[in-house]
Amino acid sequence: MSYKRVNNITGWIICGIACTVYILTREATASFWDCGEFISAAYKLQVPHAPGAPLVLLLDRLFIVLFGGGPHTAALKVNLVSALASGFTILFLFWTITHFAKKLLVKDESTISTEKMIAMMGAGVVGALAFTFSDSFWFSAVEGEVYALSSFFTAVIFWAMLKWENQADQPHADRWIVLMAFMIGLAIGVHLLCILTIPAVVMLYYFRKSKKVSIKGAIWIFLLGCLITGVVQKVVIQYTVEAAGYFDVFFVNSLHLPFNSGSYFFLLIAAILIIIGLRYSHRKKKHFLHLGILCILFMLIGYSSYFTTLIRANAMPAINMQNVDDPMALDNYLNRSQYGDWPLIHGQDFTAKPVRYDKGAPNYESDDSTGRYVIRGYSMNAVYDLADEHWFPRVWDNGGDRGQSQFYGQWLGLSQNEKPSSFDNLNWLVTYQVGWMYMRYFLWNFSGRQNDVQGYGDVRDGNWITGIHFIDNLRLGDQSKMPDNLKHNKANNKLYGLPFLLGLFGLFFQLNRSKRDFLVAFLLFFFTGLAIVLYLNQSGPQPRERDYAFVGSFYAFAIWIGLGVLSVFQFFKKKTSGKISAVLASLICLLLVPVIMGFQEWNDHDRSQKTLARDVAADYLESCKPNAILFTEGDNDTYPLWYAQEVEGIRPDVRVVNMSLLGVDWYINDLRYKINQAPPVPMSWSPAKYAGDARNYIPYVPSESNTADSQYYNLQDIMAFIGNDQYKLPAPNNELNYYPTKNMFIPVNKQEAIKNQVVPVSDTGFMVDAVTFTMPKEVLYKNTLMLLNIIAANKWGRPLYFTSPTTLSRIGLGSYLETDGLTYRLVPVRSEKNSNTILSAGNVNTAFMYDNLMHKFKFGGAQIPGTYFDEPNRRMLIGIRNAFAKLGIALVEEGKKDSAIQVLNYCDKHILQGNYPYAFTSPGNNDNIGSLQTVYAYYIAGDSLKGDEIANQIINDCRQQGDYYNSLSPRLLSPTLMQDAQSANAIIAQLEEWKRTFGMESKKVKEMREKLNTTETDSLR
Repeated sequence: MSYKRVNNITGWIICGIACTVYILTREATASFWDCGEFISAAYKLQVPHAPGAPLVLLLDRLFIVLFGGGPHTAALKVNLVSALASGFTILFLFWTITHFAKKLLVKDESTISTEKMIAMMGAGVVGALAFTFSDSFWFSAVEGEVYALSSFFTAVIFWAMLKWENQADQPHADRWIVLMAFMIGLAIGVHLLCILTIPAVVMLYYFRKSKKVSIKGAIWIFLLGCLITGVVQKVVIQYTVEAAGYFDVFFVNSLHLPFNSGSYFFLLIAAILIIIGLRYSHRKKKHFLHLGILCILFMLIGYSSYFTTLIRANAMPAINMQNVDDPMALDNYLNRSQYGDWPLIHGQDFTAKPVRYDKGAPNYESDDSTGRYVIRGYSMNAVYDLADEHWFPRVWDNGGDRGQSQFYGQWLGLSQNEKPSSFDNLNWLVTYQVGWMYMRYFLWNFSGRQNDVQGYGDVRDGNWITGIHFIDNLRLGDQSKMPDNLKHNKANNKLYGLPFLLGLFGLFFQLNRSKRDFLVAFLLFFFTGLAIVLYLNQSGPQPRERDYAFVGSFYAFAIWIGLGVLSVFQFFKKKTSGKISAVLASLICLLLVPVIMGFQEWNDHDRSQKTLARDVAADYLESCKPNAILFTEGDNDTYPLWYAQEVEGIRPDVRVVNMSLLGVDWYINDLRYKINQAPPVPMSWSPAKYAGDARNYIPYVPSESNTADSQYYNLQDIMAFIGNDQYKLPAPNNELNYYPTKNMFIPVNKQEAIKNQVVPVSDTGFMVDAVTFTMPKEVLYKNTLMLLNIIAANKWGRPLYFTSPTTLSRIGLGSYLETDGLTYRLVPVRSEKNSNTILSAGNVNTAFMYDNLMHKFKFGGAQIPGTYFDEPNRRMLIGIRNAFAKLGIALVEEGKKDSAIQVLNYCDKHILQGNYPYAFTSPGNNDNIGSLQTVYAYYIAGDSLKGDEIANQIINDCRQQGDYYNSLSPRLLSPTLMQDAQSANAIIAQLEEWKRTFGMESKKVKEMREKLNTTETDSLR
């Protein structure tokens, strides 16, 4: 059988295996993070967050339509796209490995021996299957995100260039280069990671076409590859759209033509220039010019998928991020302008403060009422003192509220307000950005993973391991003393460093035999890995693990894993016959690398039973009264809710309002329209009051008359004051509105509140005449301002709910919360009980909450034995558990102990301890602290046996933590682990006290005393 036939058949078999693995383990519905948003956007062809992924949405929508099944299976179809794209990525990886393997072993394809055929196929099988079962790639392969398709395009682009290499001397071979350019254009509609293949592709072209290869020439070609990558990113992707936008502004504002006329004219000019260029280059036989123009043309054709973004944005869908309805909006969308900028080559560090803000480019917005583009503010550029700026800044602060300064200080050993030195910046680059945020992920995939707890630099959480005890113990302390729940964590994957070692064998084997091919593979590895590290300049701490961003680099390393089989083959060949050595090398490498990887990683990548993202979204929505407005905080309490409403039609009457987005005008405008069955959100301001930069932040400036005033002012009047441009600060701040008092009240029309069922009938007697509160903030940013505006304008007409109590606590309204399930409702009843403590339920609507939890709540597969939940999922499960515990405590306070035990047992039955134990070691002991409320609820409800059972589990975990921390050397015991040790001791002390007070031992003592008293009484008789 010919090499080509064997190569094709084997590749398709491996592709089938990979597709089967991913289809079997794909998530049953939407996942957390961006998946809910992308699936919702695909289902109705809506517009997700910048910079979008229009090609992904089109493909996902195609699969939803083709395979049918209704809205409840839409997520499964989108996940199928990722599974198949990932499976076909493995196919092209296999063919890439065998291409390189053939070049290393064979000079004449017509005379390939059987032993070499086996060795080459073995290399492809081992390398492809190793990547199939790699941690990061498998994670993205089973959920509805963009990274599976991004990996597919990376694989296709690189493989296409290898096909060109095989046919470079044939006529029309350059069609592969044009195909590659088209694929890059399509890939822009997926993710920009794909353009990082360009330097490797350019280097391969140089090696294949150059008659004389030199080090100097390779350096120049490397720089050319970098330049082409920059041109594609800046000129093709950004400047073309920006130019179209400015043409449109000129045509609309100066020539008074309709919207989009200028962009059409720009496209016409571009098309004419391309046609002229093609005709000229063809007539003059300028091959490279002709090829370059063709590549640009086909890249732009692929890139045209973004036209669908403009089309769908103008249809005003429910999810319409940044309202991309004109070319200028598309420019901002592609530039990710809403995410700001960061220093790269020269700039400030995290201790620097801006001395001023300079106006940058104007922000144009199409105004339908005037038929013109209007300026809605300007981009503001922070200017720093020159003394605070330096070259190659690595430790910087984007002004967010993530504790960055404290994290930098702990990591680098800096005292408060100490400026980082150049050495500190390099230290951060090497130890955090490269070591922690790249090499750790790299070794997760090819050496082993400690657990699935997000790590922040200590030795307990999220490290890479080998599974070889003396190595791991030397780096991370005695792993045998780790708490049981971490020691037996499903993500504790021991690969023994074998994939890494085999990859090194392949790397050096290729380096020794073909330095040119090695350099091509290395450029792919570098630009999809370390180059991203340098470009992203990641600050700390990150809100989630970022390994998915470096999968292209892991793909390149898998090539070397495959070629490592050839190294082993050559070793065995010296000891035995050729055929035996080929078979032996292939089988040994197969068993020691991909087979071990598959067995180790299956259980923490199998999401086939998990539906938690969808179910917790439904739980949030079902916790709301009809026609409610629900304010959310982050990705994981927003995007799943969008999915539940937009795709599965769960509670479409609830209007979800994201607090992060509430600070931008286009989102506020969207709230003015009815979405699904949810009416518009009430507001007292016209759009002009918050358009663009207007009222981005409002400072507190007390007037002289009310500096010490204890009087409270109507929130509606304060909104009117802030919205009145007659009241502004004097020069030089005369562009700023302000608010003059922190003491505010929300009037309560009790009859209207009773009519709208704002409070339960049982609480109507506790309603206050006015909700009084004191604003703790010195500055109100636009999102907080609009929240206050909505509260004032609502006038208790619609229920206002919040996924987090801190949303209202931050503005002084934390005492007016009522718990209705997973949500917290603003009510005109002041609660003297603090709902943030584990000993109090706070203000609970027990009847409504009981019905929600016992009849409507779902548990995302936690009730099915063997379902795996990683850390973000566990955070949601503990929220559900705490809701049941809070209801149980509230029922006990009402004297309904039997109902309380019924509620607690229902939760215990549906969140199996095998899936998520009550005792779990986590940063800050947050999981154990969360479980304390359940223990307390069982105790006060009278089930001391269950209370003792859970208490003993938590005590055992905390003691195991103590044993582990005590075994660590001072070098390994970080401040955060020392704090966790203290919190573990405090938890033990609290639980021991409760056991003495409520536990079974306490009950036995009471029974003995009662029995003794009875005996003494009988004897007296």
